[in-house]
Amino acid sequence: MAVLERGGNAFDAAVAAAFVLQVVEPQNNGPAGDVTILVHGASAETTRSICGQGPMPATATLHAFRDLGLSEVPGSGLLPATVPGAVGAWLRLLAEFGSMKLADVLDYAIGYAAGGFSLLPETTRAIAALAPLYTADWTGSAATYLPGGLAPTTRTRFTNPALAETYRRLILAGAGAASREAQIQAAHDAFYQGFVAEAIDRFARTASVLDSTGRRHGAFLRGDDLATWEPTVEVATHLDYRGQRVCKPGIWSQGPVFLQQLALLDGFDFASVDASSAEYVHTVVECAKLAMADREAWYGDPLHSELPLEGLLDPGYTDERRKLIGQEASTEPRPGSPNGQTSWIPLPQPVEQPPAEEDWMAQIRHGVPNLARTTAARDDTCCITVADREGNLVAATPSGGWLKSSPAIAELGFPLGTRGQSMWLVEGHPNSLAPRRRPRTTLSPTIVLREGRPGLAFGTPGGDRQDQWTLLFFLAVTHFQRDLQQATELPMFHTDALPASFAPREYRPRGVTVERSVSPEVVSDLRQRGHDVAEVPEFTLGKICATGFTDGDGFIVAAAGPRGRQAYAMGR
Repeated sequence: MAVLERGGNAFDAAVAAAFVLQVVEPQNNGPAGDVTILVHGASAETTRSICGQGPMPATATLHAFRDLGLSEVPGSGLLPATVPGAVGAWLRLLAEFGSMKLADVLDYAIGYAAGGFSLLPETTRAIAALAPLYTADWTGSAATYLPGGLAPTTRTRFTNPALAETYRRLILAGAGAASREAQIQAAHDAFYQGFVAEAIDRFARTASVLDSTGRRHGAFLRGDDLATWEPTVEVATHLDYRGQRVCKPGIWSQGPVFLQQLALLDGFDFASVDASSAEYVHTVVECAKLAMADREAWYGDPLHSELPLEGLLDPGYTDERRKLIGQEASTEPRPGSPNGQTSWIPLPQPVEQPPAEEDWMAQIRHGVPNLARTTAARDDTCCITVADREGNLVAATPSGGWLKSSPAIAELGFPLGTRGQSMWLVEGHPNSLAPRRRPRTTLSPTIVLREGRPGLAFGTPGGDRQDQWTLLFFLAVTHFQRDLQQATELPMFHTDALPASFAPREYRPRGVTVERSVSPEVVSDLRQRGHDVAEVPEFTLGKICATGFTDGDGFIVAAAGPRGRQAYAMGR
């Protein structure tokens, strides 16, 4: 808000917020993580997508992992580290769409990192749980997150001076540049070819750390991997639905899952369906299963495989898939055959875990950043949406580089990301691990256009569930006449019928999770249909943030889901 009031546009504001989140929510994201960004300028004809998902290192091969005796990529440590994508993507957004200088948007993050802030309760819980690991093995994390050798509390004025200095040096790298764009490019070069890349290279070449395998491993990542990477900007994938254009990131993300679900649901009559009924929940869940099965079979890096995105969104293909939905819960994953092609879904191999082990080891065996076994919610990502008075709109989901994922590099003040864990150690699959291939990311914001004009931007944390929770929000606004805030507060549900993208890749083939605000009668009906229903407390699934414009008068509107008591909306 401060950036907007100082004359910045929505894109400047998003960048400033993003770097602050790297400081104040280190359990959810960091500079070495990843981000997916959607942008629509007020006068633009198309919505653009910025891919901040870095690829696997050049030496990360299937054989290299197999030589280590591994059948799956670990969920923590150094082996799953990818090229850091978040900083490059945010700098690209600032350079191409923003208006302010890098020093102006980084000022806020530097202020918090150097001057201190109050940690969120979930941050302190994560640090406390991992403190024995930090002290014994991840010593860079101890230096970064254990001030004075002690786990901080919510009353601690927490600082990260090393990260503040990293940001300052990025600004200094471009201090002598002639233009704003040249300053930003100099900062990019300092991160990906200069002092940050050099520090990462030194650490990666020399460190051997404990990871989720119970053994110590080094890293494949090297400075050369960073030097050859650039974030990409492309036209967003879209689907026209009921007079609106829904825009998502491409098939390198899970974004098209949202569009496939919409296409399937377009064949059902919502005018005669109660949004709180078992029929509605069943229909949405079964559509989600089909779309997620296609995600598991077909999505990946289109720079490395020919992927049938057009076929997956073809109306004829969708019509045939819709015929698979009956009155009973499906029990098996059912990927389709777009354009007559065939693919398959790799399934995780069961791994026996020790019956009793240190809590920190149990935590790092789970590749998601939130503490395992504490909640059904997934506080594993951030969401930023911004609209400005000019009509610009941006939605982004930054994640990765979590304090739980990998040991921090003390001189930089942040850990590496571990998105490589979402790739399979198999031959010939679109999401098979391969050198310089991007892991298919779960990060999936949404922008909706109305009559070609920016209308709505939204997103949520939640890993694999993001495009299920935001779908319920969008359907509530589109079909059931809920305002934005009401739509964030409706009962949420999702299916985990397909393997998770994160270690240990858990799934429940007939599983449906519902908040307890869903009526007992609906739960009973779902169970009679064959669904394996798990109930969780009310207001625990998702943290939807939404920003946009009202029809006609063009007022800015915003909403923040109450779950977690953390998301918020503001405007002027």
